[in-house]
Amino acid sequence: MKFVFIADFFVNEIIGGGELNNEELINILIDRKLSVKKINSHLVTVDFIEAHKECNFIISNFINLSPKCCEALYDKKYVIYEHDHKYLKNRNPAIYPEFKVPDSEIVNYKFYKEAAAVLCQSAFHHDIVYKNLKIDNIISLGGNLWSLESLNIIREYSHKDKLRKCSIMDSPILHKNTSAARAFCAHKNIDYELIPSLAYYEFLDRISNNDTLVFFPKTPETLSRIVVEARMMGMKVITNNLVGATGEEWFSLKGAELIDIMFDKRESIVSIIKEVFYNEKSF
Repeated sequence: MKFVFIADFFVNEIIGGGELNNEELINILIDRKLSVKKINSHLVTVDFIEAHKECNFIISNFINLSPKCCEALYDKKYVIYEHDHKYLKNRNPAIYPEFKVPDSEIVNYKFYKEAAAVLCQSAFHHDIVYKNLKIDNIISLGGNLWSLESLNIIREYSHKDKLRKCSIMDSPILHKNTSAARAFCAHKNIDYELIPSLAYYEFLDRISNNDTLVFFPKTPETLSRIVVEARMMGMKVITNNLVGATGEEWFSLKGAELIDIMFDKRESIVSIIKEVFYNEKSF
């Protein structure tokens, strides 16, 4: 199997949850002796797509993919590895009652419909996408991918003796809603620590010094890696109803049990993707 992986950015350009997840998928495919060609979405052309028409395309974030390139993919073998809600003009279904968006706000409908599969991060994510697109090719992966190194370090951090204190991400991103987490702790008279943006493992190290993560996002988190990481590190989580991870059957687990689940996702997610391509619609 040969793959072309298209994304707006890769982990060497932006270290975000989606990019970390994508990089690990790419690494797993390469480790299995499969060919993977990475290309930024703004560099993709119709000629490039045609030159690779026998490949399996994995489309991650695609804001910079031109409409003509989207159209050129309709008759190719492709999946959309969805990390948010790019079928919406503003990408935030939370501003509408029960996440149901007016039809006039839907974009990229045919691109989603023609995909062999739309891969979502959680059942929560799946249900929002289905509610708005009503297409039958949506699959919930029910988790994310972490490297073996990351899982081993998270396992180490899970054994810490933790302080009776809350960790709050000190994020300048408005929808991460640091102010609400701080207000909650102040109202409840709970001691808390603001954790600034740091290198990935240093950030996890600081977060895991405390026994609870407080996180009240303003927009739907399709899964929320930080919430899953907190649970894997043995922490309690105080959050709202906008976090996809909380609806998964494994969310009651923490520490080693949850780490083992995410270890198994390295196999199950890749198997789902390969199965989709083996059984794709007749192109």
